[in-house]
Amino acid sequence: MEGKYIQRDMTAAIQEAAGYFSVITVTGPRQSGKTTMLRHLFPHLVYYSLENLDVRSFAEQDPVAFLNQHEEGMILDEVHNVPRLLSYIQGIVDENPERRFILSGSSQFSLLKKVTQSLAGRTAVFELLPMAYTEIRHLVESKTIDELLLGGFYPAVWGGRNIPSLLYPAYLRTYLDKDVRDLLQIRDMMQFHTFLGLCAGRIGSVFKASELANEVGVSVHTITAWLSVLQASYIVTLLPPYFENTRKRLTKSPKLYFVDTGLACHLLGIETVEQLARDKMRGALFENFIVMEALKYRYNLGREGNLYFYRDSHQNEIDLVIKKPEGLYGVEIKSAMTYHADFEKTLRQMAQWVHEPVVGRAVVYTGTLENAQGIVRLLNYRNINSVLCETKNNNDMSLDELQQKVIAEYDSRNLKSSVRYNQLEYIVDYLKKQYGNSVDCLSRGKEILKEEYRQYREKEGLSGAEKSAFNEMYNQWKVCECKDL
Repeated sequence: MEGKYIQRDMTAAIQEAAGYFSVITVTGPRQSGKTTMLRHLFPHLVYYSLENLDVRSFAEQDPVAFLNQHEEGMILDEVHNVPRLLSYIQGIVDENPERRFILSGSSQFSLLKKVTQSLAGRTAVFELLPMAYTEIRHLVESKTIDELLLGGFYPAVWGGRNIPSLLYPAYLRTYLDKDVRDLLQIRDMMQFHTFLGLCAGRIGSVFKASELANEVGVSVHTITAWLSVLQASYIVTLLPPYFENTRKRLTKSPKLYFVDTGLACHLLGIETVEQLARDKMRGALFENFIVMEALKYRYNLGREGNLYFYRDSHQNEIDLVIKKPEGLYGVEIKSAMTYHADFEKTLRQMAQWVHEPVVGRAVVYTGTLENAQGIVRLLNYRNINSVLCETKNNNDMSLDELQQKVIAEYDSRNLKSSVRYNQLEYIVDYLKKQYGNSVDCLSRGKEILKEEYRQYREKEGLSGAEKSAFNEMYNQWKVCECKDL
């Protein structure tokens, strides 16, 4: 079933990198949308999947002839299946930097290891995870948080190509079991599936291999190896603890999260929204969702995670610590819809526990009441991006900066100029999504619209359609001068 294409937030970072690197490498979970995004971004390049046995045979037997089929370059999917191609690609781009090779794969460790060995300094590397909330916001405005958690964020679900109750069981049987057999010689798959289910029950908890080893009945070494497979297959991710001492940060135990909440719900046996609403794991799944939104935001910019949690010997804990250029931003994550003053308790003490500057604090929850004033911000989960963006004083951001950001957003979504000029709502919605309550969105939206009108008015030689768009924009601007949304 063919579904609709959903614009990915990573697009801008890849397009920028393609101006500097001859090779772009994108890794991530199977079915996260890598191939669709890359073929959409580079339609002029021919696509080959190295999962195809005939294509793989040609590439293995005569790599030079295979790579030189097209002068502009090519898109190579699942490139880790023929790792020797990477050395040949290195020689080609060294000789002709204008050629472009776009590589993708779903085996995290094997692909990245081979790429860093053969293409060091020649490729930009990105990790594409399942959809971020901001990418599907226009599709899920009417959905509850429980519906989002249960459905997960794979493109097939929100693109209309599959349903969660069918997708996630098949995903485990066809993809994960294959990875396990490829990477490990496991005799008893039942034990591995038990381990996988126990991991789902430990979402948001500190990972302790010894506890799992006792429960499953295998060695700690085996548990560690199995965890590596789950990481390599993008099933789970680990959130490290924050310490000023980097060595401590690397040796203390991390927290465990699943890359997708829909898959986690399947492993927990949660099949309906009603079941999820009363399940003891609902809070952990909501925390998982927020942590992954933060990670997706960073990855979609082409950056490292720089995400941690805080816990000290006195059991003081902060769910999420975001390390920004200006300092640390603490986030408490609560699945409740009702605000309680206790939500802010640990955040208010955060500055006493860390030596780096604390540049912000926020409680993210499922309630609708929001407050941007005071030491601790209160945010609904739908506005999490206002926490994740750089902590710049957006009230001081110039009109030109805001205008360019808005135009880039519209251009990335392929909105026609007449729609852009005609709808103040689009501008205001964009500003709210990016900056929350830190900007007077309606006032700034009017300023942007007014500036667009001024620039458009100065253009000469307008066509009939452009004149029509001009008149519509002029009327919208006049209306917004005396009317609030």
